Amino acid sequence: MTSNAAIFDVGDYVVYPKHGVGRVIELQDSEIAGMQLQLYVLRFEKEKMTLRVPFNKAEGVGMRKLSSDKTLKEAMFTLTGKPKVKRTMWSRRAQEYEAKINSGDLVSIAEVTRDLFRPDDQPEQSYSERQIFEAASSRLARELAALEKTDEKAALQKILAVLNEAAPQYYEKAE
Repeated sequence: MTSNAAIFDVGDYVVYPKHGVGRVIELQDSEIAGMQLQLYVLRFEKEKMTLRVPFNKAEGVGMRKLSSDKTLKEAMFTLTGKPKVKRTMWSRRAQEYEAKINSGDLVSIAEVTRDLFRPDDQPEQSYSERQIFEAASSRLARELAALEKTDEKAALQKILAVLNEAAPQYYEKAE
């Protein structure tokens, strides 16, 4: 038996960078390929997915507790900033956005959400822009919901309210 102490307890919400917010539903001892492993069993409700992560790999894959209040405030403040849109090819920007979302860093996810947000009076986004925006805003909303003990829908409405309030100063009205 390895002597790794559990960093997370059953019932804890955790962030797994590639999948977002999940909940530890079990600490499990398993024998895999002749080796005894201690595993976190994570449940991701939205994706209806269960993931097993060895204790000794959790830190290496970037698994972490929910963000602090300070980080949450920083992420919400990031939403009010001026969108930064680089003039590079969309495929390169899309890769950068995906990397930020999969980093699991709340402020980076907020940056993607802010940069891809379009107010209702602005021109339509492309399908892929919309997909990445929805992935980022959903990831941000799930962590916000877990931190504020609310649901994803209410958290998303809060995020969109912040964006809609901040956006008009950065966009010219479409005629």
